[in-house]
Amino acid sequence: MAAERSAEILRRSISLFPGGVNSPVRAFRGVGGDPVVAARGEGARIWDADGKEYIDYVLSWGPLVLGHAHPMVLDALDAAMRNGTSFGMPTELEVKLGELIRKRMPHVEMLRFVSSGTEATMSAIRLARAFTGRDAILKFDGCYHGHADSFLVRAGSGVATLGLPNSPGVPAELAALTLTAPFNDLDETRRLAINARGGLAAIIVEPLVGNSGFIPPVPGFLQGLRSIADETGALLVFDEVMTGFRIAPAGAREMFGVTADITTLGKVIGGGLPAAAYGGRRDIMEQIAPLGPVYQAGTLSGNPLAMAAGYATLTALTSELHQRIASRTEQLVSGLEDIAGRARVPFTAGSAGSMWGFFFHPGPVRSFDDAKRSDVDLFRRFFHAALDRGIYLAPSPFEAGFVSASHGDREVEETLERLEDAMRAACA
Repeated sequence: MAAERSAEILRRSISLFPGGVNSPVRAFRGVGGDPVVAARGEGARIWDADGKEYIDYVLSWGPLVLGHAHPMVLDALDAAMRNGTSFGMPTELEVKLGELIRKRMPHVEMLRFVSSGTEATMSAIRLARAFTGRDAILKFDGCYHGHADSFLVRAGSGVATLGLPNSPGVPAELAALTLTAPFNDLDETRRLAINARGGLAAIIVEPLVGNSGFIPPVPGFLQGLRSIADETGALLVFDEVMTGFRIAPAGAREMFGVTADITTLGKVIGGGLPAAAYGGRRDIMEQIAPLGPVYQAGTLSGNPLAMAAGYATLTALTSELHQRIASRTEQLVSGLEDIAGRARVPFTAGSAGSMWGFFFHPGPVRSFDDAKRSDVDLFRRFFHAALDRGIYLAPSPFEAGFVSASHGDREVEETLERLEDAMRAACA
């Protein structure tokens, strides 16, 4: 049971919000029990409303690559706030962040800031449909691209956690325009793309899946998607809301050597504040109003506070720092593999940059179907045993984890000690 202060807050939330939360996976329905009610965070740690401390590997679902309340981000926010919180007008801050993103991702020749990952992916698909004159899109089982209607077909993330194959409220006619293939299956992808009635507008993919657990692409898969897109005239869209500036300093193009036509970004580029973007080839992006006919707008797009936090975060996230975080992430994953080996439980884990994940499954896990065959009951026991010992993991067997610059050797060592004890408890 939640402690006294947390329990009182949760009681109040139930009558206000569906399930007591403002995003479904926060409700702990995938693991059972009461959610943690956060009160504050600093570095790699958070404290709940009753003062209990946790080492955090969710990090607001990815944005906090520097850790909680990082001084550079707080200083940037303080300076920006003194000049005003919102204008609905052009500012230099949005130009500076846009220039920094393009410098690190040169294939994003032009971009548009929005306020959420869902806005970014929804707008990218509208743009792809307008640019190609086609309606159908292709996505992959277990990949979550936000909650726009076109994406809530065999989606991952909280949809998978709650066991919902599709979402009511999505018109059947629109759902029929979304084709789905298993991740890492080029043959089925090619078959669907070639046979799509009227042709495909876009192939959208998480280049490394994080929304049905951590699932990397097999060698050649992303290169194959590039070829299929070129063959069929579809645009290739990389949803890097999660992977952007996480798996490599310049994202998926740097790690895998494949260039998308449109890239969506979020999380890290806001430094913990609501910010996202979509961008890509100039000839495609010039179709966006006011240059072109594709309309998209947002009162808080390019909000100065979010731009300031994002600019401070990306400025601090040098290649050297990124490599240090990646090394600690590898240390964490290797230690977990050793713990599972000693416990003699089926286990597979991996990492890319500062993003990581694991399944209670002998491996390999190459698709959402594989992920669903993992031992979900063991995950639930392990999750709660870890939580009891002050380690905050994602409350779902189908979500990736994250490490920040604030996770030092001490935090990783503490984590592995506590998780070894948690594994023993979960397997007892």
